[in-house]
Parts: sequence; C-alpha cells; structure tokens
Amino acid sequence: MYRFVHAADLHLDSPFRGMLVDTPNHAERLRRATFETFDRIVDLCIDEAVDGLLVAGDVFDSAEPELGAELKFRDGLIRLAEHGIRSFVCHGNHDPLDGWRAGLDWPAEVHRFGAVPEGVPLNENDDTSPLIFGVSYPTRDVRENLVPLFPSRDSNRPAIGLLHANVGSNPEHGSYAPCTIDDLVRTGYDYWALGHVHTRVILRGPDDGAPVIVYPGNAQGRHPNETGPRGVYLVEMDHNGVVAEPQFKTLDVIRWESIQLTIDGMDDEQDLIDALEGEVRAAQDSAENRPLVYRIQIEGRGSVHTALGHKGFLIDIQEKLNDQFANRSPFALCVSIIAATAISINREELAQGGDFVADLLALIDSVQANPSELQKLADEAGLPALYGHNRARRYLADSTPDDTKLASLVSDAERLLLNGLVDEEAL
Repeated sequence: MYRFVHAADLHLDSPFRGMLVDTPNHAERLRRATFETFDRIVDLCIDEAVDGLLVAGDVFDSAEPELGAELKFRDGLIRLAEHGIRSFVCHGNHDPLDGWRAGLDWPAEVHRFGAVPEGVPLNENDDTSPLIFGVSYPTRDVRENLVPLFPSRDSNRPAIGLLHANVGSNPEHGSYAPCTIDDLVRTGYDYWALGHVHTRVILRGPDDGAPVIVYPGNAQGRHPNETGPRGVYLVEMDHNGVVAEPQFKTLDVIRWESIQLTIDGMDDEQDLIDALEGEVRAAQDSAENRPLVYRIQIEGRGSVHTALGHKGFLIDIQEKLNDQFANRSPFALCVSIIAATAISINREELAQGGDFVADLLALIDSVQANPSELQKLADEAGLPALYGHNRARRYLADSTPDDTKLASLVSDAERLLLNGLVDEEAL
C-alpha cells in the first residue's frame, strides 16, 4: 500500500481582513492559525509515516508572500524530508510561479511542479510506485483547461493527478483552469488531488471507479463563510491504483461558525439573551475544544423585533457575549450580529381587511392552492427559460422546483412583501 496526505489551499499568512478584533491576543492567534495548521499537517504525515505530502495549490494567501511565510513552509518540508517523506507542490492563482520571490534552497525530497505538466514518482526507489502528474500556474490568471496538457498514464504504474482547478464551473469560486469531471476521467488516472474549492467534497468516490476525485477544502477556515471542521485527506492506494475510501483528518486550530436564531415565540430581551448564550455554548461544544470565531444572524417575527431596532442594542449584545466568552480558554469571539427580523403579525386579521394587503393575501392563497396557477406564475417569472438554458440545465436539471417548492417560494415572497407593506405603528 502507498499512503499520502492530500492537502490544498493552505493560504499561509492569511491577513484575516475585515476582522474586528479588540484585543492583540486574539489578533495574533488568528494570524498564526494557518501556520499552526500547517504544522499539524506535517505532524500527521510523520505520525502516519506516509510516503508523501501532496499540496494542490494556493500555499500562500498572496501572490507575493512574505519571506517569513516562505521560510515557515520550507522548514516544514525540511522536517518531512528528515523523516524520509517526499513533498509535491503545485501552485495556483494565489501563489503563481511568478510570485515566489525568495531564492530559497529546497530539500531534494521536495518537488515543485513547473508550468508544463510532468510526472514524477511518489517513491524514487520503487519502480512500481505511483507517478504524480502535476502542473503549476505560471501567472495568476489561468483561464484555459489544463487537463488536456497532462501526459498519458503509464499503464504499468498507478497515476495521481495534482491540479488547482474549478471542476464543474463551481459558481462560488473563480473560473481558474476550468474543466469537467469527464475531462478528468478521460485521463485514465487513478486519483485526482484537487485544490481551489474551499469546501471539502469527494466528486467521485472509490465505489464510482477510477479516478477518485477529491477536494480536501482549505485546511484552516479564514472567515465566517468557511465554517465547520477543516483539514486534509489521508489516502491509501495499492500497487494496482485501487484507492481506499479517503479518510478526512480534522486539523484546523480555530473553528468558524455562523449561528442562526429566530425570535419567533420570544417574549422579551431576556429570552433573546438566554437563547444566544445557549447557541454559543452549543457551538463551543461542536468546536472540539478549539477557539471559536462566530457571527450571528437573527431572524423571525416577534415582539423582540422592536428592541433589536434600538440604536446600539446589537453592539451591546455583542459586547455582553464577548465579555462572557471571549476571555475564556478556548475563547469564543463574536465578530458581528445581523438582525433581519420583522414585527409580529396576525395573518388572519390582515386577510379579513378591506385593503390592498387583504387582496394580496387572497391572491397568494389562490395561487398556492392551484398547481396550474403556480406553474403559470413560474412561467411568467421565466423559470423554465432559466432551468432550460443550454448552459445552465446541466447544473440545474435535478433542482427544477416542483409544486411544493414553488409554494414555498411564494410563502417566502409573502414574508418579504408583508415586511414592506405592513406598518408597525398601525398594528
């Protein structure tokens, strides 16, 4: 068996822009987080005695990394080399080849791929070990499909592809080196170690046949949209290229979360405070004894909405939570609270009125009760054209809204309309 760790998107020395950190201790801990996570990756490789570490691009957060960041990365790879573990690194849009300024010496056990795809052995002393085929971005903006440039595999040896790319045109990430799953399958490789998408996902697992195609996600979350456990995959492959189920290893040192809370059913501000404290404690429990950085989204309808609108109320709540949780070890730091609440309404009373709102609610009830009216509304909104578009349908074909989903969308529209039409002072 051959074993390797698949990592990507380390973003070393990420500046955590936009963080409102009140204390130097928190700021410094956040700044060190990506480096500490990289140390954990190195420790994992050594503890598991793997054959190699594969890093699929975006080692650094900046195209012109600081010397200190390059030294810390190089030193980690030296530590691996001292244990006989090889490293294979390709560069992506954040760390293209033309951005690495420092002329550092790298261990012989480190292979940094260039701008032309090539194959190198996982183990130089084993003629049957897998070949790793990789390529780096020469500059930041690589918009063409790089997969057709990869060499054909040697049928006598397993093949691993190492690439920083947007597979399947993921709309949440830049369209760098775009390609499709079919492109990767046609190479005949056994495993594709991908980078660029920050949410871990196995696009093709071992049960789907070769190749297994994996994004490990970024190893350390860097903002509230990168929530939940982060880490790397530990992969085993036999001499025939058969891959076992990749094992996800959680290695992040700081956990990010987004807490959502509804004010429905709350009577007063104390209910809100109690609920928020409970949510923070639950998030801490889920963070597995890690420091927690979180934001709060408050939604729903109720009497607490009025208090949330008072000047300084949300800031006071944030300061209270941070006074209670941010100075603990491990800490839990609230970086923002957003309220998207509304007044409590009696829909039945509004529907019985003689005004425009009553007519609107009657129309909504009529549409939701009649599938043909729902479909007519969908047609008028242009949904068939959207979901049937020749470029969009391949991604949206399985998510075309049925009658239940359409009715739910109408309910969402009703809530938005009532928020704008119903005057709080008139209730």
